[in-house]
Amino acid sequence: MPNSNFTQTAAFIWSVADLLRGDFKQSQYGRVILPFTLLRRLECVLEESKDAVVAQAEKVKAMNLPEEAQEKMILRAAFTFETNTPKEKKGLSFFNTSPMDLGKIGQSDIKDNLENYIQCFSADAREIFEHFKFDEFVGLLDDANLLFKVVKKFATTDLSPKAVSNHQMGLIFEELIRRFAESSNETAGEHFTPRDIVRLTTSLVFMEDDQALTQDGIIRTIYDPTAGTGGFLSSGMEYVHELNPKAVMRAFGQELNPESYAICKADMLIKGQDVSRIKLGNTLSNDQLPADQFDYMLSNPPFGVDWKKIEGEIKDEHTLKGFDGRFGAGLPRVSDGSLLFLMHLISKMRDTHNVDGSVNDGGRIGIILNGSPLFTGGAGSGESEIRRYILEADLLEGIIALPTDMFYNTGIATYVWVLSNKKAAERKDKVQLIDGSNLCGKMRKSLGSKRNLMSEDDIKLITRTFGNFEVIDATSLADLGLNKPAEQKSNRGRQSSTSKTAAPKTFASKIFNSTDFGYRRLTIERPLRLSSQITDAAIESLRFAPKPLNAPMERLYNVFGTVWNETDYGYLAEVETEVRKIIKAEFSELKEKQIKDLLDSKLWLFQRSLMDKAQQLQTAVAAMSVGKEMAGGRNVVSNDFNQFDITMKGAFKATSIKFDTKEKKQFFDAVTFKNPEAEPVIKKVIKEAAQPLYGSFNYNGKVVEFQPDGDLRDNENVPLDSSVTTTESIENYVKREVLPHVSDAWINADKRDEKDGEIGIVGYDIPFNRHFYVYQPPRALKAIDEDLALVSDDIMSLLQEVRS
Repeated sequence: MPNSNFTQTAAFIWSVADLLRGDFKQSQYGRVILPFTLLRRLECVLEESKDAVVAQAEKVKAMNLPEEAQEKMILRAAFTFETNTPKEKKGLSFFNTSPMDLGKIGQSDIKDNLENYIQCFSADAREIFEHFKFDEFVGLLDDANLLFKVVKKFATTDLSPKAVSNHQMGLIFEELIRRFAESSNETAGEHFTPRDIVRLTTSLVFMEDDQALTQDGIIRTIYDPTAGTGGFLSSGMEYVHELNPKAVMRAFGQELNPESYAICKADMLIKGQDVSRIKLGNTLSNDQLPADQFDYMLSNPPFGVDWKKIEGEIKDEHTLKGFDGRFGAGLPRVSDGSLLFLMHLISKMRDTHNVDGSVNDGGRIGIILNGSPLFTGGAGSGESEIRRYILEADLLEGIIALPTDMFYNTGIATYVWVLSNKKAAERKDKVQLIDGSNLCGKMRKSLGSKRNLMSEDDIKLITRTFGNFEVIDATSLADLGLNKPAEQKSNRGRQSSTSKTAAPKTFASKIFNSTDFGYRRLTIERPLRLSSQITDAAIESLRFAPKPLNAPMERLYNVFGTVWNETDYGYLAEVETEVRKIIKAEFSELKEKQIKDLLDSKLWLFQRSLMDKAQQLQTAVAAMSVGKEMAGGRNVVSNDFNQFDITMKGAFKATSIKFDTKEKKQFFDAVTFKNPEAEPVIKKVIKEAAQPLYGSFNYNGKVVEFQPDGDLRDNENVPLDSSVTTTESIENYVKREVLPHVSDAWINADKRDEKDGEIGIVGYDIPFNRHFYVYQPPRALKAIDEDLALVSDDIMSLLQEVRS
């Protein structure tokens, strides 16, 4: 078998696909090749101690011990030698008690023999084959008369530690995983992160510890809560291995998909990891490593996946445990759980101080997220509170914008977040944003939605810029020595002589204070201004209930009400069928409860009673207004509701009419309308000094508060400014940005932040695109006219051809 490098070896193994072609789908090749590769590697590793293990198993079997105890005793006999000149043997974490191997199975009863062989593995190894559904594919191979050929192919492949080291075998298995993922484009993104993105994220997370990772005897842990097939775990270990081959990396992970879990666990087993640290299950609802903390964490959680199925467990942890759990900062909306994974990772960061007070290196996180976690949710929302916690705790080091079309199953914009709980001194209270959205080249062949690829030079530029904590103004990639070909866009065969200039491909890096992303949302009120006029039409409108029943009531009244008398007013029982027919045809939006209200005479009688009372009030007001221009007089428009209200109180007293709350609201809604030229409506008179900024005004010799108009209520986001007090900041902002435009506005001082108690609710968002926006001036009108003329001539020419 050629094994000069891992890609050749992987290609040799993948050639098994030639046997499968025709009987299996391309997307199924990996489901055969991966478990057989694992099987062959395991038996090659076990070869040195096979006889000892089989003998030990016979002895243990006679002891009649529980399975767990049996495994511990058998493991004592399992060992391997890792080099061509072994000096000492290494104990293994798995075994196989069968005297068989792939070379001895034979063609007769091969299916049963192979299945029995698998059952003789230790529990962890056996579980991997179960999740691969290996027995199912063995059956399919047997039905296609291919099982013996596949077994023979792998039996002659030398994957022993003497020929292929653990590190080399890991690279081979990763290459096979990559081929499998790319052969099943439609599902690749569910369990496999593209290699270029993995490399970039790993470099960003590990680069700060290069010096520590080159020390002798170093031990580090790496964790991925959405492990997939283990790409991030493998890349992290590979990165450290390149710096320090003697470093010990311990991999931990959890994965929801059983097949991906099997691949990941197999990869870790091949690399000599303790696979008991790889767990199967939902990380958010059932964290199976609850007490563990880690040095490095890497994750590519699913984008925009809702968490409604586990909503109860998540909310319980948030409510009952608070910051003692994982989700104390807040909960995002149920439609997107990305930030839940980020909070989970933060809870797993190794503390910067040990129990004995000694200092350690803390933890670092690299997580890939879409754009939603940057800005979704306003001040006070769960998303904003999570961002607030991260930034105020000074955990965020930087965010890197990636090119679009980088992943197998989505083409949307994505970002790498880098977090640490032990920032370097120069990074304290700072956040670095890097725009790498143009750092890519086109792939020769698309893989699903993945059309772009980041080169080593692209990755080095981002890593170097991040490592140097460097500010770079928008610079063309050509000036940075990265020549990217311009995108070719189709013009349906016609090229414009004055085509729009393509935006230059640039790269940029900016550094911000953590507080630059924060703001305080103020609620700005404006007074309600009402005019009033008692008209016959306004009074008549009270015959019908408010929306949404007013229109159907008027329609039914015009059809049936003309024959009603005093005793049967509003009675519709006898014509219910006709009523329902009209409603279905013209008011289909009404619900059954509303239809039943319309059919009930109580509603009609209530409205008629209200109309009759209103007519009495109208008469009383008219009598009080004789010879006077009294506010609210019959058909007289009053632009001062405060005076109109006084008039109405007199009318109520004169007629002894009383309205309940519902009647009063409906009456005043009917005889008033909003008018920006009217006087503001007084809510109450107060005995304090006027404070116009906070809603108490000097008005007609009194200090009053006005009734706020809900339709004019607005919010203003005041940037956080630590150089002045909150009061100064918000007052200066309102004087500068609000009052010059609406002089009657004021700050609602009742809207306060729950955490600091100050006026206004604190929010955080990271408007990435706004910070890197480059203005592109529009084309000249003359150039556009020339283009239109060319297109018009082209159309006319084509029409002439059609006519001829």
